[in-house]
Amino acid sequence: MVGYLNLILRLTIWFLLTADFSVANIIIGISIALLLPGGKTAKQSLKDWLRVLGEIIVAIPQAYMEAFQIILRPHKYEEITMEQVKPGRTPGLVFLDIFLITFTPKTIVLKYHEAGWYEVHWVRRRRKV
Repeated sequence: MVGYLNLILRLTIWFLLTADFSVANIIIGISIALLLPGGKTAKQSLKDWLRVLGEIIVAIPQAYMEAFQIILRPHKYEEITMEQVKPGRTPGLVFLDIFLITFTPKTIVLKYHEAGWYEVHWVRRRRKV
């Protein structure tokens, strides 16, 4: 089941990059998604995938709320923090985590450190004390 989720993730990225849903592009996308190497074979849990997808669905209204907050009350302060990657993350789940963090207007992942850390840039309304 998780293999299908990896395939769907690859196809989604392909369609986001190409923005073309012609038959030829769909065939090319499926071919590329199947030919890409699987990477490290780590145990992936369907529960982890569903949790991340649920977090992405929750992040959509949060992104709109943060956008309106930035429009109505400017955020003048910036901060860079290090956040630890949840243990046992596969490359697909790391990608979805980075997407989730970057999706909201107030945060963006600057760098993923192989040691298991995300470097996150925050825009804040006030300085943290």
